[in-house]
Amino acid sequence: MNSRVRIEVPADSGFGPRHLPYGVFQPSGGEPRVGVRLGDCVVDLAVALDDPMFARPSLNAFMAQGPTIWREVRERLQAAADGEFPAAAVHSVSAVRLLLPVEVGDYVDFYASIDHATNAGRIFRPDSEPLLPNWRHLPVGYHGRAGTVVVSGTEVIRPCGQRRGASGAPDFGPTQRLDIEAELGFVVGADSERGTAVETGAFADHVFGVALVNDWSARDIQAWEAQPLGPFLGKSFATSLAAWVTPLDALREARIPLPEQDPRPLPYLRDSAPWGLDIELRVEWNGQLVATPPYSRMYWSPAQMLAHMTVNGASVRTGDLFASGTISGPQRHERGSLLELSWGGTEPVDVGGAKRTYLEDGDEVVITASAPAVDGGRLTLGEVRGSIRPARP
Repeated sequence: MNSRVRIEVPADSGFGPRHLPYGVFQPSGGEPRVGVRLGDCVVDLAVALDDPMFARPSLNAFMAQGPTIWREVRERLQAAADGEFPAAAVHSVSAVRLLLPVEVGDYVDFYASIDHATNAGRIFRPDSEPLLPNWRHLPVGYHGRAGTVVVSGTEVIRPCGQRRGASGAPDFGPTQRLDIEAELGFVVGADSERGTAVETGAFADHVFGVALVNDWSARDIQAWEAQPLGPFLGKSFATSLAAWVTPLDALREARIPLPEQDPRPLPYLRDSAPWGLDIELRVEWNGQLVATPPYSRMYWSPAQMLAHMTVNGASVRTGDLFASGTISGPQRHERGSLLELSWGGTEPVDVGGAKRTYLEDGDEVVITASAPAVDGGRLTLGEVRGSIRPARP
């Protein structure tokens, strides 16, 4: 007779039975497969649900089934979480290897925080208006490099590139201004039709869930190359994605009204009930808390980002990832990038007794977050962690 086990989950775990984030793991000596996090365990869904769709190295096949199947599976898992699972399905999180949860199709990064955009404008254009004329009219974004999206815990090699030298002429070498961007990513589950825009009200028909993102940035390379076409090599070398994707349904209690938008957006960006998310982030630099960015301050909503991204007829595909851009608030301790925390390198941050501006080799950054949960507690989003290794010769 097959044995069964009950997973005991502490009330303050953050990974309780009403959360159940999805990920991909590899047990010792086994193949990658889809699982859900419950407490300090990961549940193998191919075994627990007796479904070979989950014996795969990414969430893509499951996500492509669409929102009806997402909800059916979630309901089955919530019912099972209150009882017992087959013992063969249960693994300790510490005993498995966590992998990239999705096969990323396209990656788009937005610039949706008014506080971040204002800070960046004041740093880079101190004698001009901080927000460019288009910023309050559309969610500004750019296409990143899907092939360099890596799972949390992957080491980041310091990138090299062209920078403006002291004489004003360009030189080449490792970035001296390696930065982070604390962001929230949105994982597309169901395709949209090419040529048809996704309306704001159809967001949940296409987006499967959210995951924390660190969009690493080389500010000196970015500053030299960005005009006139925007970011390129200064941003494309690495983007870290959390190993766990929190389904949208787990964030129902985190929905809050969107801050007022002035001027009123154009019709395709309007929503009958505009919403944001009450998610609190924490940024630790070498183990020291340096920032607590609030997602609740974001000016543009996730639904508006998706609507704008598709309004020209561009489709989204299963596995596409779009991120919010740096999350920042009005106070210094709420800034989600070192560019802002150090005010362009002019106001060093105290890290373990040392005055620091940008990342040095050996540094580690960990971004975590929590949000109100449907059971009245708080859920914990999967962390995104990365450490810096020296540039390759």
